[in-house]
Amino acid sequence: MANSSITYAGHSAVIVEIGGKRIAIDPWLKGNPLCPDSMQHIQQLDLIVLTHGHADHASDAARVAKESGAQLAATYELAMIMGAQGVPQEKLIPMNKGGATTIGDVTIRLTNAFHSSSFDTENGTVYAGEACGVILSAKGFSVYHAGDTCLFSDLKLIGEMHKPDVALLPIGDLFTMGPREAAVAASWVQCRVAVPIHYKTFGLLTGTYDEFSRECATLGVEATELAPGEKRDF
Repeated sequence: MANSSITYAGHSAVIVEIGGKRIAIDPWLKGNPLCPDSMQHIQQLDLIVLTHGHADHASDAARVAKESGAQLAATYELAMIMGAQGVPQEKLIPMNKGGATTIGDVTIRLTNAFHSSSFDTENGTVYAGEACGVILSAKGFSVYHAGDTCLFSDLKLIGEMHKPDVALLPIGDLFTMGPREAAVAASWVQCRVAVPIHYKTFGLLTGTYDEFSRECATLGVEATELAPGEKRDF
């Protein structure tokens, strides 16, 4: 566990170091108003995993994949879109919810999430498969990234099956869970530490860390906040 860490790039973008691999989830870096300049270009990267196709999650993924040479895992439809955006076919890992794959010692799973998913191309907006969550696990440590989702009861099943050490949960409200729902989600997935994502980026996202931490405290969940650019060992 000492060799596992999470670096927050703002919004929902994170870099997870786990099992000797460096993995980016939803690396929306260029265009992300919260992403530090120092994180705009990531050269050392083994894998990118996408939760869904919306611009604030996937619009920069092809660039990051091509610059870093990383593999890219996503639902089948979104993986095909990434191929059309220039990611080499041999670098793509098409997946779907309920399935898993491995890269070295790391297991990557896609879980259910309730949200929409589309991708904006030069020829218009296209369907990008279903939205999902991501679980990364290796050597007794696991991270759950919920993507963009509402609160749903099968989060309890994710907790029973996987018991993630860290859960990255959207709290911004309007498009996803708000602070209260996210705190309930944290308790249901049985995580050791809950980290908020998908907030502060735009004025429309009104959920705050203070609200989230208060709600977590009432449920006996440990919450911690990461500033954009901050790296935390877990």
